[in-house]
Amino acid sequence: MTQVERPPRSDPGSTGSRGLAARVSLGRRFTPVSTEFLMIASAALMLTIFGLVMVLSATSATAVSKGENPMDGALRQGIFAVLGVPLMFLISRLPITLLKRMAWPALFGSIALQLLVFTPLGIEDGGNRNWIMIAGFTLQPSEFLKLALALWIGYVLMRKQTMLGTWHQVFIPVVPVGALAIGTVIAGKDLGTAMVLVIILLGCLFFSGVKLRLFILPVLLGVVAVIALAVTSPDRMRRITATCSDMSAYTGDCYQSIHGIWGMASGGIFGVGLGNSQEKYGWLPAAGNDFIFAIVGEELGLIGCIVVLALFTLFTIGAFHIIRKTADPFIRVAAGGITVWITGQAVFNIGVVIGLFPVMGVPLPFMSQGGTALLAVLIACGVLLSFARTIPVAEGRSAARTPSAGRGKVTR
Repeated sequence: MTQVERPPRSDPGSTGSRGLAARVSLGRRFTPVSTEFLMIASAALMLTIFGLVMVLSATSATAVSKGENPMDGALRQGIFAVLGVPLMFLISRLPITLLKRMAWPALFGSIALQLLVFTPLGIEDGGNRNWIMIAGFTLQPSEFLKLALALWIGYVLMRKQTMLGTWHQVFIPVVPVGALAIGTVIAGKDLGTAMVLVIILLGCLFFSGVKLRLFILPVLLGVVAVIALAVTSPDRMRRITATCSDMSAYTGDCYQSIHGIWGMASGGIFGVGLGNSQEKYGWLPAAGNDFIFAIVGEELGLIGCIVVLALFTLFTIGAFHIIRKTADPFIRVAAGGITVWITGQAVFNIGVVIGLFPVMGVPLPFMSQGGTALLAVLIACGVLLSFARTIPVAEGRSAARTPSAGRGKVTR
């Protein structure tokens, strides 16, 4: 008699084990992220979307008056947003070791890119030579220099962590190389960006834990450099010393500042309505760029301004939590530099709009029209998100995503 072989019976335990392994593998791909990650990512996304809406509102009127497509400004900004947001999340997956290895190439690559503004590719606007034209797009290399400087200083000071008690270990090579990077921007007469770079350098030194007595000297050098740049330029001195408290300066250096304040004042609490600004109809120069916060105040009122401030506060708190919780000196210093860059630039921009500071040509991060600035800020947020992945997740949230040990077993 022929014996028929029966197929082997499947082991319920092995099936359960395979199911458990599959769930664990899937869980590794979708690991829980820290609260800091969620705070920074959500703030960056909401500010970017908010900015696209306001750029469309602020630029459409002047575009129509010039016979152009009213959507052009928003579409160009949208292209950089569509590139920047996926890039932000892609960079958030990069390991910290790779970011450390990229520090030196990123810095000197950014300096080389900045030097292109002095070639035939360079463009001068408003007395500043800080842009290049490539394939029909205007790019501002100094925006990438901000991130590169923060990463590079973080890497250098991490390597010198045990030697930061002496002045020459603190200053060399940070101050000379930092001065070289800042000098390439100053050569293009862009004082606003140069001031932001100085703040990044000082912020990195501060978060590295440098002793106060060693920190005072670079602060003084930075202040002296800014004063010297202002004094040597009659135009800058005129803007800094201008008094915008009366109508006598209306047609002079205070024209832009006064119209910005008028726009904010006319908005009241709830604003005149999205798209209903009067100042954007040629009255307020750079309505979609440096003074976009004035359009927010006019169209969306105090409520809209509070929303913008709340989102920047959310971003800043998340970034400072990373700085406070990390044990890696590279992360602490680089994250500190990125945070003072984005938050400090927002403070300067809003301060200019409400009349606290002279007009310096500093855009509002995430929101002002300018594709290069938006792309650079989103890349910087990606670096912060990569740092945030190193922060331990709250125990309760982590346990909620972990498969229980008893799953996959067959009970009889």
